[in-house]
Amino acid sequence: MLGGRATYRLGGFIAAAAAVVLAAFLTIAYTPPAEALPSYARQTGQPCGSCHTDFAGLTPYGRLFKIQGYTAGGGPYRSTLFPGSDDSGRSPYLPPLLAKSIAGSDSNVTTDPKPYVPPIAMMAIVGFTNTQAPLAPPTAPYNPNNNVVVSPLSFFYGGAITDHIGAFAQVTYNAPPPGGFGTDPFAAKTWTWDNTDIRYADSTRFGPFNVTYGITANNNPTVQDPWNTTPAWAFPYAVSTLGNGFGPTPIIDGAFAAHVASTGAYAFINDALYLEATVYTTLSPNTQNSLGTDPFNAPGLFDAAPYWRVAYEPHWGNHWLEVGTFGMIANVHPWVAPGTTVTATFPQTDQYTDVGFDTQYQYQGDNFWITLRGSYIHEFQNLNASFANGLAFNPNDTLNEARAYASLAYGNNNRIVLTGQHFNSWGSPDATLFATNANFSPNTNGWIAEIAYIPFISSQAPGWPWFNMRLGLQYTWYTEFNGTSAGASANNTLFLYAWFAM
Repeated sequence: MLGGRATYRLGGFIAAAAAVVLAAFLTIAYTPPAEALPSYARQTGQPCGSCHTDFAGLTPYGRLFKIQGYTAGGGPYRSTLFPGSDDSGRSPYLPPLLAKSIAGSDSNVTTDPKPYVPPIAMMAIVGFTNTQAPLAPPTAPYNPNNNVVVSPLSFFYGGAITDHIGAFAQVTYNAPPPGGFGTDPFAAKTWTWDNTDIRYADSTRFGPFNVTYGITANNNPTVQDPWNTTPAWAFPYAVSTLGNGFGPTPIIDGAFAAHVASTGAYAFINDALYLEATVYTTLSPNTQNSLGTDPFNAPGLFDAAPYWRVAYEPHWGNHWLEVGTFGMIANVHPWVAPGTTVTATFPQTDQYTDVGFDTQYQYQGDNFWITLRGSYIHEFQNLNASFANGLAFNPNDTLNEARAYASLAYGNNNRIVLTGQHFNSWGSPDATLFATNANFSPNTNGWIAEIAYIPFISSQAPGWPWFNMRLGLQYTWYTEFNGTSAGASANNTLFLYAWFAM
């Protein structure tokens, strides 16, 4: 049982979800009549709008491209270094209605021989951030407010390696935090390996069942997931590095991103049922440091953490409805002296059990996409190590995260995207873990509204398929922050950005 307060908050989340959904349909009624990488566009010959309703939000075609290992061809360039027997026309299996929709889009399919271009891409986000209250000192190298920052800047390998192996691999520059890196000896890193997902995929048939199956090796729980309802690819896709965040979140939501390595297997049956099992392990502190990752940014180290994913997505006509569950169990050895040169951990472990539920509905109209999403994650924390060593006040805690999202992507050649999201985190008060928060509480909630313009998502940009961009205006406001609604609005953030992909 979640208890009265949790029940109240979950009820509030459901009401917020209903409000977001209603707002989306009202917006539609009054509207006038992967990361999206250019390397993928070069490989497939499709404009970005075939894979994305709104980069990085995926369409059904985009999800199939990812599930099938980033290997689909059909573009003006050879998709692998050594030509495959079907390189000129290889494309994902598509349901008939979706295939008809994609066939009507622009493409540059040619016949062999084709030139080979390495599937290299880059992106950069240039953002202006205004916070309602100035940044707390020290702020160097930034101003107290109204800052323009280039972050992140990323380079990618995105595309096929062989006919059955493909990759999404990212190296990123992140701007330093306000006030610098402090005394943490591992923190002074601006370049790091980032989201990475390397796959082998193939397909077969078992009687009436069409099955795509594969192996994934990745470094961030949920980065391999083809739906945007799980944490790694959830909205907001662009976020200010100077914003105030979304409160404490379960460990499956980014706590071990770039700190782990994994191997997993998955199957997609009849383009409807997705099953996956993956096992993660933390990399050694020295390996993390060599890859540009601060090991102390994670709660500690673990040997093996199982992750599971089940999703069912029936589709009819131009409608797709997904319902699913995902989760992870990790026995974590906390750090003895984080922020120092000592990388020892306690012999006891804290057990984190995360169980998530998600749903998504998408509808493709003649000139628009509607996307509605909801997700809820419950984390149970058995804090044997932290409680015994004075790192937590309670032996057991809980933490919850909920999101409700609605988006309208309108227009074909010049795409405008209107998005609203409610976010909510709540959990057990803990006088040690949340010593500086009001009521020792992690509770944080609020709203995000964004309008984005993607001029070339469904048409050819100048120099296509070598370039794309997104312009966005995003506002985040808080109704509760770190356990209190008093003064929560001081954390409100305006973020104006230009996102370039080449």
